[in-house]
Amino acid sequence: MEKLLYIALFAPLVGSLFAAMYGNTPKKLITGLFTSTMLGLSMIASLILLFWTMTGNVVHVRMLDWIVIGGVDVPFGFIVDQVSAVMMVVVTIVSTMVHIHSIGYMDHDRSFNRFFSYLSAFVFSMMILVMSDNFLGLFIGWEGVGLCSWLLIGFWYHKGDKPLVKDIHNSPFSTLSPHSSISPAFAANEAFITNRVADLGMLVGIFIIYWNLGTFQYDEVFANIGSLSTTTIVAIAIFLFIGAMGKSAQFPFNQWLANAMEGPTPVSALIHAATMVTAGVYLVIRANEIFTIVPEVGMFIAGLGAFVAIFAASQALVATNMKKIIAFSTLSQLGYMFVAAGLGAYWVALFHLAMHAFFKSVLFLGAGNVMHAMNDEINIKKMGGLFKHMPKTGTIMIIASIALAGIFPLAGFFSKDLILEVAFGTHSYIIWGVLWLTAGLTAFYSFRLIMYVFFGKEKYHEYGYHPHETYGFVIAAMAPLAILSIVAGWTKGSYVHMITDVLPPLNIHLDSSTAWTLIVITTAIVIAGIALAVFKYRKNNSYFGEQMKDRFCYKLLANQYYMPHFFENVVLKPYLAMSRFSWKEIDLKIVDTIVDAIAKSIYSTGSEGRVIQTRNLSTALRWMAAGLLVLVVLSILLVSYK
Repeated sequence: MEKLLYIALFAPLVGSLFAAMYGNTPKKLITGLFTSTMLGLSMIASLILLFWTMTGNVVHVRMLDWIVIGGVDVPFGFIVDQVSAVMMVVVTIVSTMVHIHSIGYMDHDRSFNRFFSYLSAFVFSMMILVMSDNFLGLFIGWEGVGLCSWLLIGFWYHKGDKPLVKDIHNSPFSTLSPHSSISPAFAANEAFITNRVADLGMLVGIFIIYWNLGTFQYDEVFANIGSLSTTTIVAIAIFLFIGAMGKSAQFPFNQWLANAMEGPTPVSALIHAATMVTAGVYLVIRANEIFTIVPEVGMFIAGLGAFVAIFAASQALVATNMKKIIAFSTLSQLGYMFVAAGLGAYWVALFHLAMHAFFKSVLFLGAGNVMHAMNDEINIKKMGGLFKHMPKTGTIMIIASIALAGIFPLAGFFSKDLILEVAFGTHSYIIWGVLWLTAGLTAFYSFRLIMYVFFGKEKYHEYGYHPHETYGFVIAAMAPLAILSIVAGWTKGSYVHMITDVLPPLNIHLDSSTAWTLIVITTAIVIAGIALAVFKYRKNNSYFGEQMKDRFCYKLLANQYYMPHFFENVVLKPYLAMSRFSWKEIDLKIVDTIVDAIAKSIYSTGSEGRVIQTRNLSTALRWMAAGLLVLVVLSILLVSYK
């Protein structure tokens, strides 16, 4: 099993390095095929390891020593238990299909080889994060994921002409609209910098762990965490969660996620379904033994998750950028996951993470198919009637949307219903109410997108588009994910039996009548949301109507609650003004003046002292005598002082 662990871990790295050898050369199909094959090997190894762990087995290896200084002993160690095995399977299945899909999506891109090198490195970094047996190794994977996301979000850095705030009065957000976009370079830097701020919090949490326990190893930390004071544990939990907030785009670190849509669509599928944004949820699940001790922090996590769920879902109601609608959906579903984790239902959070990965990846890949068919158009109001041209893509996206909405018997129903049961069963009725309302909004905006894109009045003729279905192998790559969106939830029984050996079981007690009532109520609002969307948009009618566009509610949602404007005016502009002041008044007038003065004084001293270099022996002897006299005088003074 140790060999399988290494195959699962290093196969993506081999693929990345192979593609990197051809990074600056014209497209080579072999790079796409080879990297996809390596991901396939990693997927097979991960599946075998998952079945191995289902019987209670654990694979734990210490590959080599890493940091050995004094009392510090940090190895490159990896563990495959039930939790990491589930994550490995989710990551590799989605990543393999995304790689195959990308062969078609990036077919005509001039940087085809470079893209696959970055994409495989992204997966390798996530595998390091998931499989590490210590917090420091997790942090290495954590930062690797951040670096690769920066490379991939900004992959088309040459597109767009909006810079990183070159002038205090010229901001990328100055012309914000519901379907506005920014340059990939800005989006990449925004995501990278935002996550670096949050990662500092995580690093502080890891430092506190080592300062108090003297180890980074999971098993040693979790075995001794109870010996620390409550205040220290609270600090550790808070700082670790700050890191999770950044990676999983929880408020107020949420702004980067929607803007990250500027990268290639397969990248969006990978970020939202299997890699970057799921890392924060995984951290909380992996460190559950820390968060369990401080339920107050857990309640804060759950409350913030519920807020983010409805906060993001409401923005998707009026968005016209197809990829951003799906991105807001991801943000909302991450809120669901954090609610479950915050309320102590860690295995439920992991279950929803897995189910969400399958149908969300399909939605993004389907959006990529639509964009290819529409010359990269992303405004859903310019589409309509595409189903007759793209029936396979349309069918798959409808299946994924039903799963996202949570309709029985698709995957989303099983995991989302469990989260609502957890909220109700722990007497968190306000959180339950928010999630229940969000479920209705999710169903509505999901089918609003479907109706605008695939049904209703055909608008694409007006813009000269000629839609068509994508390559057959691209549809074949999406098919397994669509099937899993249907059947993955049926594995709930065996999953619960396996995962509760590692994660704590649910501590809620709902009688069957209450549980069924909750299911009926939730299903009712979901069906109502779908029906309303189908009715209102069957002919591309506007839900708000043209007259609503001037009203405050529409403007609030269309402008993302003015959060971009807030960051621009409260963070970006003051920071830029402070930087300019520091540059002009401190750096130039003080620092540079001092440095220049020191340099000038040294130079002038050298110039004045140059006169002693006359090459005359008598002059040299006189200077030596003078120096000797000075030394004698100083020696006498020192002796008399003592």
